[in-house]
Amino acid sequence: MKIKVLASGSKGNSTYIETDQIKLLIDVGISFSYLSQELQKISITPEQLDGILVTHTHSDHIKGLQSLVKRTNLSVYVTEGMKLELSEKIPDSKLHTLAKKNILEDLVIECLPTSHDVESVGYLIQNQKSSLVYITDTGYINRKYLNRLENKSIYIIESNHDEKMLMEGPYPYILKQRILSDKGHLSNHMVASYLVNLVGENTKYIILAHLSEKNNTEELAYQTTKKHLEENKVEKNILVAKPYESLEMVEV
Repeated sequence: MKIKVLASGSKGNSTYIETDQIKLLIDVGISFSYLSQELQKISITPEQLDGILVTHTHSDHIKGLQSLVKRTNLSVYVTEGMKLELSEKIPDSKLHTLAKKNILEDLVIECLPTSHDVESVGYLIQNQKSSLVYITDTGYINRKYLNRLENKSIYIIESNHDEKMLMEGPYPYILKQRILSDKGHLSNHMVASYLVNLVGENTKYIILAHLSEKNNTEELAYQTTKKHLEENKVEKNILVAKPYESLEMVEV
């Protein structure tokens, strides 16, 4: 499985996934021109994609979706609630409702309900060789899913804010409350605590995603997770996704 985070943050999110049999995007919160530019770096065109998984319908995850579907005629995989929200933008024939577990070519894709303030999901994506946990935009990870998420090949997971920076920062108090709530976002310390218990021998990469530009820094996110792992004698490759540039392609 090859994975490339194309953009991650409040201005736009999109991740490319490739196996021997399928090429997918998770979210299209970026422009068609930027998507084309970043895919060109790995010798892929938008027309070569096979489909799009959507995590939720906030604009930083779907603002480029309508344009991409119009230009490429791609299938869009969503939950029932998302389908209702997208029905005015995307032709019904292109919207496919996800079950809890789905098979797309050589991938098994499980939806993991998350706790954001709209209907939202993360994804557990697996084939016979490797596995990806993709979770952003959630205030917590439901404990009933934790066992299923252990020891996967790669984790792309939200490390949105540093709690001290958030509380001392410029946001209105009501917004700070929302971010810290169960319907908000995972902090650096929260995601680090989850990862200590999730990563295992099979884990090759951790990618920290969806960092706040005002309430976090790449160094803080990286060092918080690194410290938690080191304290538990765990050493893993940690990358930090960026809002305006793609990460290197990783293979697991």
